Amino acid sequence: MRKPLGAAIFALVIAGAGAAPAVAAPDPQSAAVVDTDTATSVVRDAVTSTTAAVSRITAPTVQAVNFAGTVSLSNCSGSVVRFPDSEDNDPAMVMSNGHCLETGFPAAGEVIVDRASSRTFGLLNAAGTRVATLRASKIAYATMTDTDVSLYQLTTTYAQIKSSYNISPLTLNDTHPVAGTAITVVSGYWKRTYACNVDGFAYRLKEGAWTWKDSVRYTSACQTIGGTSGSPVVDNATGNVVAVNNTGNEDGGRCTDNNPCEVDESGNVTVRAGINYAQETYQIPACFGIDNKLDLSASGCTLPKP
Repeated sequence: MRKPLGAAIFALVIAGAGAAPAVAAPDPQSAAVVDTDTATSVVRDAVTSTTAAVSRITAPTVQAVNFAGTVSLSNCSGSVVRFPDSEDNDPAMVMSNGHCLETGFPAAGEVIVDRASSRTFGLLNAAGTRVATLRASKIAYATMTDTDVSLYQLTTTYAQIKSSYNISPLTLNDTHPVAGTAITVVSGYWKRTYACNVDGFAYRLKEGAWTWKDSVRYTSACQTIGGTSGSPVVDNATGNVVAVNNTGNEDGGRCTDNNPCEVDESGNVTVRAGINYAQETYQIPACFGIDNKLDLSASGCTLPKP
């Protein structure tokens, strides 16, 4: 996993508290990153003239990806998220990784629902400045089985956050991501972004005791580091979240802690040293209904159940 800071506290577990524990995150200056201040919307007009007329061709508008709505955790990154059907007066949700829980890593096969939590999150504005502290009321859902995600319910609503800080949540896309899509990984912890494309998908991604299904593989430009765990992966064209950043193969190891491997439908194993991954989030909205209430029995909900 993309190691949470302070992982050594959890005593030898994967990607941030594992067999190769991270005592401290790497120097952020050593990472391949993109300064968000330079990320701007680009609209290019191509104009061709004839004696009869002038036609203007405009490229699709690209969203400027910034830090608004992202959060910093004590050891990871995250974001305030909404589902496509969420309403302004619903309790807001924060998404991060299952391995970023304050209680430690869930065991393989473990699913946590509706567990009380008072964890706090630093809310960032577009420039990456911390403007507020948000507080959880509970862990609505968390697991490291099939995926690596945690969803906290907050004590405040989307409307309250918007009214107080003029910050809107990020929307989880409810369709499968597409290979080749230009994406940005936005780390609230480091206040840095990583720009690359979706390279493809791993049928199974295995790391130590954990196995994840249909994981997003980044192209090599996204060299995420410790502390980026839980960062939203944003589709540059829509501004919607398509995945949550979680891991990378650090040393070329085969299916070990901090060194995930890809396993195809036939059981063939591929190791991609230095390549990083995220877990898809399109399947999450189907599991939350009115008032952002978790319903694992809802039609279309495929998240693992306790």
